[in-house]
Amino acid sequence: MTQKFRPDISPPFLSGGSDRDLNLQSTLQELQLYKFQVETSTTAAEVARVFEKYPLLPGVVLVEEGNYIGMISRRRLLELFIRPYGQELFFQQPLAIFYSYVRTPVLLLADSTSILAAMQLAMRRSPELMAEPVVVKTESDIYFLLDVQELNIACWQIRGIETQVRYERSQVQMIQNDKMASLGRLVDGIAHEILDPVGFIWGNLTYISKYSQDLLKLIAVYEKTSPEPTKEIIHFKEEIEFDFIEQDLSKVLTSIYTGAERLKKLVTSLQNFCHIDEVYPKPADLHRCIDNILLLINSRIKKEIQVITNYGHLPPVYCFVGQLHQVFMNILSQAVDVLLDEAVRLQLNQAPDGKVETPRIEIKTSVISQPSHNSQIPDSRWVSIRITDNGPGMSKEFQQQIIESFSVEKRADKETSLAVSYRIVTARHGGKFNLRSEVGIGTEFEILLPLV
Repeated sequence: MTQKFRPDISPPFLSGGSDRDLNLQSTLQELQLYKFQVETSTTAAEVARVFEKYPLLPGVVLVEEGNYIGMISRRRLLELFIRPYGQELFFQQPLAIFYSYVRTPVLLLADSTSILAAMQLAMRRSPELMAEPVVVKTESDIYFLLDVQELNIACWQIRGIETQVRYERSQVQMIQNDKMASLGRLVDGIAHEILDPVGFIWGNLTYISKYSQDLLKLIAVYEKTSPEPTKEIIHFKEEIEFDFIEQDLSKVLTSIYTGAERLKKLVTSLQNFCHIDEVYPKPADLHRCIDNILLLINSRIKKEIQVITNYGHLPPVYCFVGQLHQVFMNILSQAVDVLLDEAVRLQLNQAPDGKVETPRIEIKTSVISQPSHNSQIPDSRWVSIRITDNGPGMSKEFQQQIIESFSVEKRADKETSLAVSYRIVTARHGGKFNLRSEVGIGTEFEILLPLV
């Protein structure tokens, strides 16, 4: 015989959830939710018959004249019935009386709540409430019930996905690290091969300069001892433009000297950037590290961006210098990209007065002290490296996205250069990585490294 219900009791409804696979951002609306609500005037016997017909129904949502009142779980209802005289006292009573007797705290969440966050909130409940279903509210003020076991299964599925993603990322990172190490060794070898001929040029320039000056002096002595040169000598001096050669030779040698010096610095900077760190940190000159990176990206900066270095007096800092090279490269490259893009935008939308502020990057270093929370412990000393630009700045929302990418919970998402820099500074060096930005003013990255 078909089970019939009172006209004011709607049969339970099970939502189908979402057809998409669960991921780290999945919300409660993607799970199967039960919709079953009754007025508080409904008797416990009528609800018990519904539970008997639908054994998976976790509970019932109570409303009074259409307004949400609370929730009674299947477990609470059955526990009260099996008590001595429970059925005689409550079976035919309205749910309002039953709810006032067994009222328990209810976890009410929006359907936009992420599954992982909902599981954390559910697990924070007291032990006697762990099995209680969760009430899920939609934007249209419709209330559903979520079985906590379904939430637990979905959470474990997502954790499995997260573990798999992290494993795959670790494998990709290992391959990438191996590639970078191989590339670093290759570039270091090429740089070494370039330095050899540069060394030959550099070493012989002194002799060439001396020999050329001696030859010019010898010619001057000949002219002094033989004031009347032959027509052939006069003709040859005019043909080779001897007077110009005499004046320009020193300039040519100086130009060769400058070019060899610049090439040597560039190749040395490339070697330092590709340096493979040892197991233990070593003392390094941070100013030299920053100058090396500025030299490498100089071709992008050219005359479009003004770089101001305001270096303080820094002691050698124990660090993994190769990794810090990567941090400085990431931050400076991002600042250059932002400033160049902003410069192009301003040129396309130039103000009527034609005034455009020169793109600028300022690098300031200093040693600072931070007070200790314990009066018996002396203040800690840190090396501060602040890289500031006068670009368009970042909105609060974009800054929050960057900060969230630093957290452990977001590490399964797409990797960014700033997230890598954050972990190098904090995890590898025990430092701090601060971001400050204001729209229309600019952005500042501050790196704090502890002094041992």
